[in-house]
Amino acid sequence: MFSKILIANRGEIAVRIIRACKEMGITTVAVYSEADAQALHTNMADESYCIGAAAVRDSYLNMDAILCAAKNSQAQAIHPGYGLLSENPEFAQRCQENGIVFIGPDAQTISRMGDKDAARRAMIDAGVPVVEGTDLLSSAEEARISAEKIGYPVLLKARSGGGGRGIRPVYDADGIQSAFEAAKAEAISAFGDGELYMEKFLKPAKHIEVQILCDREGNVAVLGDRDCSVQRRNQKLIEEAPAPTLEESVRQELYKASVAAAKAVQYEGAGTIEYLLCPDGTFRFMEMNTRLQVEHSVTEMVCGIDIVKWQIRIAAGLPISFSESEIGRIGHAIECRICAEHPFTFMPGAGEIKILHVPGGMGVRFDSAIYQNYIVPPCYDSMLGKLIVYSRTREEAIRKMRSALSELVVDGIWQNSELHMEILSQDAFLDGTYSTDFMNDLTKNFKS
Repeated sequence: MFSKILIANRGEIAVRIIRACKEMGITTVAVYSEADAQALHTNMADESYCIGAAAVRDSYLNMDAILCAAKNSQAQAIHPGYGLLSENPEFAQRCQENGIVFIGPDAQTISRMGDKDAARRAMIDAGVPVVEGTDLLSSAEEARISAEKIGYPVLLKARSGGGGRGIRPVYDADGIQSAFEAAKAEAISAFGDGELYMEKFLKPAKHIEVQILCDREGNVAVLGDRDCSVQRRNQKLIEEAPAPTLEESVRQELYKASVAAAKAVQYEGAGTIEYLLCPDGTFRFMEMNTRLQVEHSVTEMVCGIDIVKWQIRIAAGLPISFSESEIGRIGHAIECRICAEHPFTFMPGAGEIKILHVPGGMGVRFDSAIYQNYIVPPCYDSMLGKLIVYSRTREEAIRKMRSALSELVVDGIWQNSELHMEILSQDAFLDGTYSTDFMNDLTKNFKS
């Protein structure tokens, strides 16, 4: 087992990883930007190194500075968390070249599955159903011809990256040119890669994920599924496990497909297979995330397995020590992403947290890096933390989340707990029938 790990991230996820390491008896090394000198992760770690200015390109995306900190601290491994360098194959490769273990899959797997076009072809070869679509498109004209064959509406999607960027829906031929140019420009800006492909836009549909763990010996454990359909502009707001309204026969087919997907690419570590679930019960592969997901917490609450600890164990070469039949998957968990933004106008917020009260009680968890008098910087992701609840039934979990949201106080900045309360009161959420269109329909009411 590793004796020292560097965490190449910040905020909530850096704190989450530091806690897991401390529980395992592993010394932790934090890296931080000048803007994060007083951040919680900076002060919780056993050692901390400043790696640059506030901008992520100068600090948290600065591979040279991070690797230098790892060498100076004699860290044996680097945990990338999520976002930032977590799915960067060059960083994974450079870790290997410098004799440092990258906690995640190897560079080749990250590259293959990060290329959405290559991932799509790999899944077809593995027999996993995919959304009807195209190979890479050379021009807007080729996109128009392809859209006529597939049938509107369609989605133009960036080959690289994630987080909802480089995606544009197109509803008719008149919108192809502008959507192609906008998606391409955004993809180049976000990922440095403007290559696009097209898929049939399936709607209404649910966004369902399957969480897996894979070791070097080829063992694949399916930890469970999540419904992540409550999204605004392709950014998730609420996740729950297990997915409500999912027929057990479909669930087992999803698990079977996920195992096939993992084995097809000889996957190692924690990963997530994302699917679109149609009203008729059929599902289609969307993408594979080769990292820890923000929403891993709800799966942990239901299955009782610490995913971060198992990422570390697998990276150290240890095999999975439990069988899938031993995974309980008992009860229900819900996660609300608490973000520094106005709950109904979605204007971003930053500034000093003057009063903070975190809800508690059995089955309530708040994964965060904020504290009273902490100054939320304007230069990073707006997520303040994740409020997670667990209970025996979904109905009880919804009530518990409402209680927890009503107890949460973050005074001094905008935050979106009121939005979550509104979502939890909607009939479509209460009966579990909500789809990826849910937030579009809800926000129309805000505007009216």
